Amino acid sequence: MESYDIVVIGGGSGSQVATAAAEADLEAAVVERGPLGGACITRGCVPSKALIHRADVVEEVRRTEEFGIAAELGDVDYGEITSSIHDTVYEKAEKQESSLEDADNLTLYRGEGRFVDDRTLEVDPNDRDADSVEVQGETVVLAVGSRPMVPPIDGLEDVEFLTSDDALFLDDRPDELVIVGGGYIGAELGYFFGAIGADVTMVGRSETLVPEEDGAVSEVVTDSLAKYCDLYTGYEAAEVSQDGNRVVVTAAPSDDDDDGDAVDFEADELLVATGRRPNTDTLDLDATGVDADDKGYVEVDDRLETTADGIWALGDIVGEQPFKHAADYEAKVVTANVVDGADREPDYSAMPHAIFTSPQVASVGRTESELEEAGTEYESATVPFDAAPLGMILEADDGLVKVLAAPDGEVLGCHIVGPQASTLIQEVVVAMDSGSGTVDDVADPVHVHPALSEVVYAAFDELSSSRYSTAPDWRDVSDE
Repeated sequence: MESYDIVVIGGGSGSQVATAAAEADLEAAVVERGPLGGACITRGCVPSKALIHRADVVEEVRRTEEFGIAAELGDVDYGEITSSIHDTVYEKAEKQESSLEDADNLTLYRGEGRFVDDRTLEVDPNDRDADSVEVQGETVVLAVGSRPMVPPIDGLEDVEFLTSDDALFLDDRPDELVIVGGGYIGAELGYFFGAIGADVTMVGRSETLVPEEDGAVSEVVTDSLAKYCDLYTGYEAAEVSQDGNRVVVTAAPSDDDDDGDAVDFEADELLVATGRRPNTDTLDLDATGVDADDKGYVEVDDRLETTADGIWALGDIVGEQPFKHAADYEAKVVTANVVDGADREPDYSAMPHAIFTSPQVASVGRTESELEEAGTEYESATVPFDAAPLGMILEADDGLVKVLAAPDGEVLGCHIVGPQASTLIQEVVVAMDSGSGTVDDVADPVHVHPALSEVVYAAFDELSSSRYSTAPDWRDVSDE
């Protein structure tokens, strides 16, 4: 049996904990059966955004006539697009693997680890000719991530279908595609395939796409995706079947009170994008004192330690914020606690996220419906993108910035839909995270003109001005 100070199960964000431990002269080990870097590098964020970038370029070419420019879209070499992205992301994973293998005080085990007890793992190596090995850690970090969830749809087990993992590296673009799922994964892939010319049908249970977003944002995304896909919101897949090389999807209204008829769709491919599930079922947690809920999410305390002493968790299996940047942040928290002996707690109040549809979406803080459900008093301001001259120039007619703030000016949430939303949100994140967190922290600094950041300024300035209009006495005196 090999013993280490720290054993990390998962070669994504969790490997950062092992690297930090090794640099602190602790003996560390990483157990990972798949590509290094986690799902983000080879099966999620990076390849999907690379595909979406290609779709954005295609859309730019298609729109050139609107700006008085003569250009014509020629052939889209789909196979070249996916193969080049595949080579790029897997090269990155290989470099990360080599980096771990070359690090001092760090051992990489390529295989699947399962608990024998709280401190001991049996690693079944990827090399089938090699024997399993037991690995023991004084401290263990769980960072095994998640995988696509397959819902219980009648007939699905008998049908060939894609998940988001499969859809990223197809050799050929499907002519017709049905996407089941109206969340951010389905929306992003629906935009991509629709933009490059596939006939896409999307089936989503909620009345709008990306229903977890603020209502104003969800409406814009739904209207925008309708340009690229045939949308059936308020429907859910009830049954699927195979008809030769074709798949048939039967969708029924998701509201039991809806008397609408079921609808059949036929396509070359079916993509199931109904969320993700934690990989904790691979760990044999019953051999430990680690508790997990019915969905498989690990229970942790305020410091990310599980119910078993010395076993910590981070990333998708915690279920708090299912984003790569959140997992990286949690890795820093766990590192501080297990390597440096700190007593650090994660703070998710200013945790942003983005959706790379067209237009982009970015959000931080709470939505209006969340504030209403909690009975929280708030003020709001919503401005269109053409409130900024550059937004007008880009003809971002459907874009908006929505700010939610407490009566004292504390920023409670900000939601952006429009060009470069994923970048524009960052100044709000900084204000919420490191400043006093008020609308003035965004409205007071000078913003570049003309730049898209002016639309963020305009929304925050609207709330800032409304608060000042009734407060200072000097304004009343000057009016006399």
